[in-house]
Amino acid sequence: MKLINRSVLSSAALAAALWFEPASAQSLETGLTARTPHDGVFEGQAVQYDAIVETTLLPGADGETAGRLVTTSYVAQGAGDASERPVLFLFNGGPGASTTPLHFSAFGPMRRFGDGETAYLQPNPDSLLDRADLVFIDPVGTGFSIPESEDDGAQFWSREGDARSVADVIAAWLERHDRTASPRFVLGQSYGTIRAAEIARLAPELDLDGVLMFALVPDGRGEDTGYALSFPSMAAAAWYHQRIDRDGRSVTEVFDAAVAFVEHTYLPALEQGDALPETEATAIAETMSGFLGLPADFITEKNLRLSNRDFMFALLEDEGLRTGQLDARATARLDAPAQRPPYDDPGLSYHPGEPTEPEGEPALRFDPEAHESIVEAYYDTVLGFDPERPYRALNLDVNAAWDHQDWRPIIPHLAAAMQADPELTLFWAAGLYDLSTPAYGGRYALDQGGVPADRLTAAYFPAGHSVFVGEDNRALLGDAVRTFLSAQD
Repeated sequence: MKLINRSVLSSAALAAALWFEPASAQSLETGLTARTPHDGVFEGQAVQYDAIVETTLLPGADGETAGRLVTTSYVAQGAGDASERPVLFLFNGGPGASTTPLHFSAFGPMRRFGDGETAYLQPNPDSLLDRADLVFIDPVGTGFSIPESEDDGAQFWSREGDARSVADVIAAWLERHDRTASPRFVLGQSYGTIRAAEIARLAPELDLDGVLMFALVPDGRGEDTGYALSFPSMAAAAWYHQRIDRDGRSVTEVFDAAVAFVEHTYLPALEQGDALPETEATAIAETMSGFLGLPADFITEKNLRLSNRDFMFALLEDEGLRTGQLDARATARLDAPAQRPPYDDPGLSYHPGEPTEPEGEPALRFDPEAHESIVEAYYDTVLGFDPERPYRALNLDVNAAWDHQDWRPIIPHLAAAMQADPELTLFWAAGLYDLSTPAYGGRYALDQGGVPADRLTAAYFPAGHSVFVGEDNRALLGDAVRTFLSAQD
């Protein structure tokens, strides 16, 4: 890890627009709820905690319930003054993705191993429960959270409608659990970074102490800028697959050199467009070839502009392989059967550095005849929560229905929130091998968006989209997040 501290408009859509007024936290009622006591050892510290699964009822424009949003909270007992203990609210991205990766692969008290019917859970010693109480949020349409009717989904499935609903749930949670005086943070991964920024913009009344972003979605900018922002991650992938001369350099050194090339040579050249002299274009193609391990002629044919697909399918073509996009270290055969995206991406379920068989007997296995997944078994048999509907880890129907509202930039809004609140801080983590939300793209967006450098903590990992994958990465990430949370005390 490299750590840097720098102290269709329809009536439904119309209804969603009318619903953006903040709901009173006290007005949000709860539905099905379960609470169970547990204990564990996290970061070497014994912790007694309660697991609380709650259904928050979200109103529509008519005041009637339009959505049921389920949160899973882990709250330490006997941990001292609650007004001093941080509460961390976590959500994933998609749109349409549940919080499962953050919950069961990163920071929850239990970790998932194996796949399908062989999956099981073990205690997670890397959970953050030693330092903060955790609230995992599954937005409407994901996990057990659902719209009340099919027509009700639209008000939650837009950038602002989604962020407003999650912000209201956070406010209600703080009020309901008498934690309005506690330090509070939001953590979003991938599209969740957009949600986090929108929450900071739309709900300043939450008075957040910090925002954490994993795999920041870059702001929409010119197409040529997009090619440049991906280049350093392509260079890192070429280094990993040994398609370039490493010459004793680490992946971080190659990545940094690629960033320097982009800033000083590549991006200015792209900005010249057709005015770029041919001799300069030829020289740039040769330099790019040295970073990427692709023939200069191929790069020239692409007019110096390589899409992710160009790179992923060309880098290892001579081996009959393609790389992943979520994690460029992953590979799949070029002649593999076609699958619906994102399942065609070999990086989707790539987990290098994870133990195949952790020590000790599995804490929880499941019977496929009784439960559809290990997650559903956990909620039912361990947490005592069974809403009698399936848990949706990834809902592509929500993704297809999403209103992105023109992909307007989010970082300037976050920067404005930080300017308005001089105590608000930002933590950003990125994987060097992530081509979907490239690390340099995140860095560029933060620098260009006006985020105060002295309140930004940036962490780079030798990882893909999910920076917590791998024993070493997860331990380093946990330490970095704990340090960030502690700095706000």
